[in-house]
Amino acid sequence: MNRTEIETALTDLNELVTNGRLLEAFEKYYHDEVVMQENELSPTVSKELNRKREIEFKRNLTELRKAEVRGIGTGDDISFVIWKYDYTHKEWGVKNYTQVSVQHWKDGQIIREKFFYNN
Repeated sequence: MNRTEIETALTDLNELVTNGRLLEAFEKYYHDEVVMQENELSPTVSKELNRKREIEFKRNLTELRKAEVRGIGTGDDISFVIWKYDYTHKEWGVKNYTQVSVQHWKDGQIIREKFFYNN
C-alpha cells in the first residue's frame, strides 16, 4: 500500500477506535495472520488469538474517558499513531498514558502491530 492508501485506511480505523468501535476496527483492518505485541512482551500471533485479547480488553473496560490521536505518520506499507488514552479497567485500574502504535500493512490490512508505552 502507498502512503495515501494507508492514510485513508488509518483515518477510518482511528475514527472507529475513538468512537469506541474497537472490534469493528479490528475486524475491518487486521489481517488474518496479524502479529500484535505490547512493548517487549511475547507477540500474539493470529487474528483469532488477537480477537480474543481485544474482546477481553473491551469486556474489562469500565470507563473510556479518552482515546485521542495526537499524531500519525505513513510510509509505504508502514504507519504509526501516537495515542493518548485515559480509561478505567477492571483489573488494571485507572490508566492514563501515551502510546505509540507502529503498523505494518499487507493486502490493505495490518499484518504486524507493536505498541510502545510506559506504564
